[in-house]
Amino acid sequence: MMRLSRDIAGPCLAPGGSVVAVGAFDGLHRGHQALLAEVHERAQALGCTPVVVSFEPLPRAFFSKEPVPRLSSVREKLRGFDAAGMEQALLLRFNATLTAMSAEDFVRHVLVERLAAREVWVGSDFRFGHKRGGDVALLEVMGADHGFTARTMPSVLLDGARVSASRVRMLLAAGEFAGATPLLGRPFVIEGKVEYGNQLGRTLGFPTANIHLRERVSPVHGIFAVRVGLGESECSWPGVASLGIRPTVNEVAEPLLEVHLFDFEGDLYSQRMAVEFVAKLRDEMKFDGLDALTEQMHRDARMAREVLGMNPRLAEA
Repeated sequence: MMRLSRDIAGPCLAPGGSVVAVGAFDGLHRGHQALLAEVHERAQALGCTPVVVSFEPLPRAFFSKEPVPRLSSVREKLRGFDAAGMEQALLLRFNATLTAMSAEDFVRHVLVERLAAREVWVGSDFRFGHKRGGDVALLEVMGADHGFTARTMPSVLLDGARVSASRVRMLLAAGEFAGATPLLGRPFVIEGKVEYGNQLGRTLGFPTANIHLRERVSPVHGIFAVRVGLGESECSWPGVASLGIRPTVNEVAEPLLEVHLFDFEGDLYSQRMAVEFVAKLRDEMKFDGLDALTEQMHRDARMAREVLGMNPRLAEA
């Protein structure tokens, strides 16, 4: 099982040496997966520890004045590291202290002292340290002095274009889930624990399981056909979902994911739920009262059933 550490200071996490991947790794798309696979393979070949170094919050979110969408939660990212065979994850707190650290100090304190790196793997455009002063060339020079080799991972191409988190976010924002899936290597999913809501959906004939996103900013908003997985099960249960601020009734400050599972009976509160986004049905809208909202919810349910290969007439039952 992978071990998680958060601090730069502390004993060496890999006394026998390590092969290290460094990056933000939002979404763990196919490019990230290829990098982690290479790190795992090289660590096995060298007989040392495969390690991943990442940052929370994401660096681009730390510097942005506007909310920045992300593809995966911290929990999802860590689980992906574990599945990729990383034995140690150093998830550094991206804050004012870290941004003030020079690139040279990052190499000395993190890669050398904390990780005893023998190889360091990054993307070809990787920059790090105060004012992004460090790059691959600096890693190569300092690696020669400190006993590690800097290596870059070639970009993974799909349909002639580089796989990147920004490309995935763009496709998801446009509702192009079928286009995003090959880049991610899996469908786009949001996970979370089901929490209590105001139970308005139940009175309208559409009880929902609610997931509060809190500080996570989603790249998708609107009404969707979805498949749901409960606990550790695969995403197979069909449903319709809303992700937004509910402008018609009880508007919320932070986007809320509300999922209606078709033909489901049972208590979902406090269960972990994974929601796979299959197709976008429409944008979120404000309606003139509950009657108009309820009529649209029935239309959304019919459309979602049809998209998911179910009988849309069952939505009227």
